[in-house]
Amino acid sequence: MVNLLDFDVDGLVAWFAELGEKPFRARQVMRWMHREGCDDFERMTDVAKSLRAKLAGSACIRAPEPIRDSISTDGTRKWLLDVGNGNAVETVFIPETSRGTLCVSSQAGCALDCAFCSTGKQGFNRNLSAAEIIGQLWLANKLLGAARDAAPDLEKDERDNGRIVSNVVMMGMGEPLANFDNVVTALRLMLDDHAYGLSRRRVTVSTSGIVPAMDRLRDECPVALAVSLHASNDVLRDQLVPINQKYPLRELMGACRRYLERAPRDFVTFEYVMLDGVNDQDAHTRELIALVRDVPCKFNLIPFNPFPNSPFRRSPAERIRRFAGILLDAGIVTTTRKTRGDDVDAACGQLAGQVRDRTRRTVRLATPMEDRR
Repeated sequence: MVNLLDFDVDGLVAWFAELGEKPFRARQVMRWMHREGCDDFERMTDVAKSLRAKLAGSACIRAPEPIRDSISTDGTRKWLLDVGNGNAVETVFIPETSRGTLCVSSQAGCALDCAFCSTGKQGFNRNLSAAEIIGQLWLANKLLGAARDAAPDLEKDERDNGRIVSNVVMMGMGEPLANFDNVVTALRLMLDDHAYGLSRRRVTVSTSGIVPAMDRLRDECPVALAVSLHASNDVLRDQLVPINQKYPLRELMGACRRYLERAPRDFVTFEYVMLDGVNDQDAHTRELIALVRDVPCKFNLIPFNPFPNSPFRRSPAERIRRFAGILLDAGIVTTTRKTRGDDVDAACGQLAGQVRDRTRRTVRLATPMEDRR
């Protein structure tokens, strides 16, 4: 069976052509799938009966199945989703007054092994298919819509046609640009008016800095960009974000400047996790100010979210405030992310926080940072 969630509009038109069907039929089915959340061909009432029968015999609309559904005291909702062969990924919905943000995973596990991220502990299992990526948005809309329908007093946001998910961030498990083709197919569906119709400004891809793929994304599907920076110099970033050994900061900043030539926003967001005594000192802020001098940007400071056996601690609140203040005084827009969903391990860096450490990185990091330089 062909899973129709694997296709963007061009792919679906091509597949329908193989069935002898016209392009408008593909767009009809796409609207039923993504706008209406329909997975039953018989309910697609404006599609010809003969085509419905043909699809029922050769295709399906299948998103990953939820294994667990957890709701935080702050309203954050996390799903653990089965993607087969013993693999599972996590998707997180963060409700706010003016928007609802869905954090989507792109891989089962992650090969980049960033020191402070629990997902990297489980190692890399496989890339998710386009259907498994867009299926997270499809499923979230379906489940959240059911919850809204059960509470009719909830207001609809007319700006988003009543959709609860108004923003998508590719910041879940995995490195999105290491699964480029499937991620871009999913991104195109998020942006397509026949599917979810989101603005490019409301879809964000987060990367640890795979420079050639950043250039490809700029050329093929530019959306908002976030870069997991987390260090102010190459020596420290080599330890915290190992991909830096291949694409050091000078190359990364160059890629950011190139990306902004076509980006929907006029700045790059730098994500910076605050690690006590590691990357949070005044000297680090001065290095950051010099590093991003020629890159229009904002900083999003992320208080470290602990997970089992991590060697790191969260920077004290006063240290985070001072760090942010120095950046702000230098004219750099700086925010501090509010920790959401940490009671259900849904906070940034906590996804798959209970898995067994397959990388042995926790053991390596037991050596004090200063002794490893």
